[in-house]
Amino acid sequence: MTTTSASAAAQPAVIVDCDPGHDDVIALVVAARHTKLLGITTVAGNAPLAMTTRNAIITRDLLGVDVPVHSGAERPLVAPPRDASYVHGASGLDGADLPEPSGPPASTDAIGFIIETCRANEGTWLVPIGPLTNIALALRAAPDLASRIGGISLMGGGTFGNRSAAAEFNIWADPEAAAAVFGYGGPLIMSGLDLTHQFLATVERIQRVRALPGRFAAILSDLFDFFRSRYVARHEDMGGGAVHDPCAVLALTHPELFTRVEAHVVVETQGEHTRGMTLIDQRRLLERPAPNCTLQTAVDADAGFDVIIAAIAHFSR
Repeated sequence: MTTTSASAAAQPAVIVDCDPGHDDVIALVVAARHTKLLGITTVAGNAPLAMTTRNAIITRDLLGVDVPVHSGAERPLVAPPRDASYVHGASGLDGADLPEPSGPPASTDAIGFIIETCRANEGTWLVPIGPLTNIALALRAAPDLASRIGGISLMGGGTFGNRSAAAEFNIWADPEAAAAVFGYGGPLIMSGLDLTHQFLATVERIQRVRALPGRFAAILSDLFDFFRSRYVARHEDMGGGAVHDPCAVLALTHPELFTRVEAHVVVETQGEHTRGMTLIDQRRLLERPAPNCTLQTAVDADAGFDVIIAAIAHFSR
């Protein structure tokens, strides 16, 4: 299986919309290495907006890439703001000694940045790996984006949840935004928990990162250790931390890593026990709705981590 970097001309143009978050950092590493990264936008999610923006700037600085960071929505469209400090710690990136950010974000108008950048760069892919608030607001403010972007590759959802029995965190945090995104009408790739729980930061994989030279690899090793420990402590039988977010980037840069199916997916916004659920129509009935989503269902995890570790090595110095 070939997992080398595509040529610059073949690399997809992307905006990564994120809420760093340990696994968001790894997604940004892969995006910086294997895409034409036009910008990073931040949303409240794993931590409050001030922290996710700070973490995105620190990650950008450590990568040494010239990419703007724009902060966005500080709360969901309707739901109260809720974070994931139980996984990521109060800072969103607990577990490592991080430098101070180089400065403030380029702006606090992530929505405007998304709209202007996608209009100026037709075919850009949006890669949201946190709650979908910024993406929904951009599509609402600029309906023409639906036909201008290459598509949306998101991390979220699944046939089971992690914030409830039915709902995964990114969708649960802002179901109304997620419903708008799943209904936008263009190409949509979903990397849900069924997939990402196959993609684990195990002790052996973390040791490979720690063996790399450079400060960046050492920082990421510490972050991985903290992240893994939280997952192992909170689950009955899980050998590592589920590294969810890079899957949404790898879906575009290394699609050969994945098995996929087409399906119709809607987001439940009302259910007492199912709010935030991604309802995947798996019926064999001929009259079922036409697919609106490409589901990533399986991953070659060893090959995927080879890509991640090579990308870390590229930036660690």
